Amino acid sequence: MKKAVTKSAEAQLGGFLDAYTPEVAGIARKALIKLRKRLPFATEMVYDNYNALACGFGPSERVSDVIFSIAVYPRHVNFFFLQGATLPDPDGLLQGEGTRVRHIRLEDEKALDRDDVKAMMATAMKMAKVPFDERAEYRLVIKSVSAKQRPRRPPAAKARQRSSRSMEE
Repeated sequence: MKKAVTKSAEAQLGGFLDAYTPEVAGIARKALIKLRKRLPFATEMVYDNYNALACGFGPSERVSDVIFSIAVYPRHVNFFFLQGATLPDPDGLLQGEGTRVRHIRLEDEKALDRDDVKAMMATAMKMAKVPFDERAEYRLVIKSVSAKQRPRRPPAAKARQRSSRSMEE
């Protein structure tokens, strides 16, 4: 009887990111590295969902405890504050209007190094419903992979031009 070979969580996440354009995947990979260094006590939970790849950082494996997440879309990467609606935001840095979540669009991973973003992260950690345990060890957990997913890369430019021309005719 053959034993099934399973990929490590890190290898699986790498494969999920490989589905995106090199530019988008590069921003996501660098942002994840920064967050792992900044949050070495977090549990990172990966959800390869229908709309996006989401990597949440929280104090446990409970999704309701997640404080931050990176979401990867075909054309961009967002950094989410999952309890962000209550965060003070005097400079109007955060986007979103929902009852719970706010985000920052990452043009590159360097946005995570900005003083205002670091200060907002520190405030979010202080205000978290369930705080991080700084004695805990980092863990990476693949929580779910959707069987059906939207394309991970935007349509090719030529295909978009062709379809817009045919619409004009």
